[in-house]
Amino acid sequence: MIELHYWPTPNGHKITMFLEETGLPYEIVPVNIAKGEQFKPDFLKIAPNNRMPAIVDRAPADGGAPISIFESGAILQYLAEKTGRFLPADVRGRFETMQWLFWQMGGLGPMAGQNHHFANYSKEKLEYPLKRYIDETARLYAVLDKRLADREFVAGPYTIADMASYPWTVPHKMQSQNLDDFPNLKRWYEAIRARPATVAAYALGDRIKAAAPPVDPEEQRRNMFGQNAATVRR
Repeated sequence: MIELHYWPTPNGHKITMFLEETGLPYEIVPVNIAKGEQFKPDFLKIAPNNRMPAIVDRAPADGGAPISIFESGAILQYLAEKTGRFLPADVRGRFETMQWLFWQMGGLGPMAGQNHHFANYSKEKLEYPLKRYIDETARLYAVLDKRLADREFVAGPYTIADMASYPWTVPHKMQSQNLDDFPNLKRWYEAIRARPATVAAYALGDRIKAAAPPVDPEEQRRNMFGQNAATVRR
């Protein structure tokens, strides 16, 4: 059984997409980041960076004690190796997939995340960072669009690289991006959106978010963005 500490964000959706694709048994432990639940001591034991998602595998392949893992890319790799799914076994296919997984972790996610922050959460609408992150998001969309010009999915077959990138393109309107400007990406996006596992993963996220009590916007802002070194040391 996989214990998934989760909130319906792009990084959270990556993991539920994988679990729904494989049918691997899992249970959700909600981590409401707007309420600050990512700072609870029990969560920090498995996710010291106070970010979700994180997992605890209660039945690891070595038969030993439960294994906890944080960082969504590491979780996807771990689950792919555990199940033998969505990560090619041959060296060329494996590293084709892994480099695009790292591309998402180091580029698309952080840049789109900053885009979201300055467009939707910053109290001041600052022209320079908005343009910087909108333009960089567009550049990364173009990289992905070019990559998909001659293949169905990022690494050829459907892999964890696609599951990592797709959730960061779902809020494309929030990122000031028009998918019609990226026709190969749009075709890829529509194909993944239609997969039953994707539908199930996003429906799960909607149910969890709908069941959560409302949080004051200022409290949410403090919990999500009011962190510094003292936050870690306390």
